[in-house]
Amino acid sequence: MGNLNYTMLDAEKLSTAEYYGKVLCDLAAKDPKIVGLSADLAKSTKIGALGALYENRLFNLGIAEQNMLGTAAGLASTGLIPFASTFSVFASMRALDQLHTDICYQNLNVKIIATHGGLSFGQAGSTHHCTEDIGILRTMANLRIIVPADGMETANAVQAAYENCGPFYIRINRGYDMPVYESTDYDFQLGKAVKMHEGTDLTIIACGACVWRAREAAKILAAEGVQARVLNMHTIKPIDKEAIAEAVRDTKRIITVEDHNIVGGLGSAVGDEMAQLGKPCLLRKLGVPDCFSIIGLHEDLMSHYGYDTNGIVETAREIMGIEIEEDGSWDDDDF
Repeated sequence: MGNLNYTMLDAEKLSTAEYYGKVLCDLAAKDPKIVGLSADLAKSTKIGALGALYENRLFNLGIAEQNMLGTAAGLASTGLIPFASTFSVFASMRALDQLHTDICYQNLNVKIIATHGGLSFGQAGSTHHCTEDIGILRTMANLRIIVPADGMETANAVQAAYENCGPFYIRINRGYDMPVYESTDYDFQLGKAVKMHEGTDLTIIACGACVWRAREAAKILAAEGVQARVLNMHTIKPIDKEAIAEAVRDTKRIITVEDHNIVGGLGSAVGDEMAQLGKPCLLRKLGVPDCFSIIGLHEDLMSHYGYDTNGIVETAREIMGIEIEEDGSWDDDDF
């Protein structure tokens, strides 16, 4: 995909958000139609890198996210390719009307890079936590949603958004993520999960910061004789239906892991597809419970709510002890 390549040598120097800024600058050097928009957070979201190189192609709308997305829609309608960047909580909720009506309804070519997703800015308090955005935005027609696992995948996601016309929402974290990939040269395809670990006993489906933790959990489980398949479901919409169906058929036990409320997010998207299959299977959703999170560091909050590596392992051990009917009978006696 494209010809922009990055390696682990870059990962040592760049945070996940800085990858976004670097890729955007590289793409902008080749395409003068690319412009950037900020809501007074150019430094925090790293889109400021574009303005440093191309002063006349980055527009600061001030602390007015609604205006930012409305302006992005106007720019897109003229043939430009706007990349609008702010914190996830503001992009998905404060400016939701503009995202819905100005961008998605008109199917405009606007790319929203939403940083500080999930609980990655956990110490900033509830106003800066964003555990509802995937659930809200999954319902927006025309919008595609990507939640990259690390900086390398962020680079691929930004390039995919550029190469595909229409609105995109790319959700990344505040700071440095544990590296999952050594380079951008792997099989990244929009709407297709990446198999990170083979397994036939159960499947762990994760996105974002939880992918690395899911892979580590699979290593621990393998040492205990449990073979866990790990899927990096980087694209939440459109979701990879085939990978989900294959996981249900092969393993019958599914764990979803996300830095998001367990209502409406990745787990709900996977559950929707599982329900349509009509096959005996078991689903456990790990993430933030249906509550406003307490305040604390990202890693501590993930541990507190049980969706870190240890939480995944404990849940896997639990569901491996549950029997699942082999036949698909739906007689009244089964209820």
